[in-house]
Amino acid sequence: MKNTNNTLIQINQYGMGNGDEALSLKLMGSYLKLMFDDNRLPKIITFYNGGVKLLHNDSPVLEILKQIEASGVVLLACKTCLEYYQMSDALGVGVAGTMMDIITLQSNATKVITL
Repeated sequence: MKNTNNTLIQINQYGMGNGDEALSLKLMGSYLKLMFDDNRLPKIITFYNGGVKLLHNDSPVLEILKQIEASGVVLLACKTCLEYYQMSDALGVGVAGTMMDIITLQSNATKVITL
C-alpha cells in the first residue's frame, strides 16, 4: 500500500530527548520500531545536526531505519552536517540532501514533527 501520509519527521540530535545518551538511543530505537510496527510511517524523515549520526553505518538504529526506508519512507540527511561530522562516506542508509531540500520538504509537508 502506498504511503499517502504527508507528514515529515525531523530528527536533529543523536537520540531522543535530553540526558543520558544510552537512554536517548534506546528511546529513539523504541520510537522508530513502534512507529514501523504500527504502520504509522511519515512520508519523509529528515536528519540534521547530530541526528545524521543515526544514519551512520554503525548506528544502533540502522536496521530499523533500513526497514523504514525499504517501506518507502524517504530518509534525507543534511549534506553539510554529514561533511561536518566527516560521515559523507559512512552513510549506512538514506540519501544526502541540501538545506534547501529540507526547507522545501518542510514547506510541502502537511505536518512537521521534530524529535
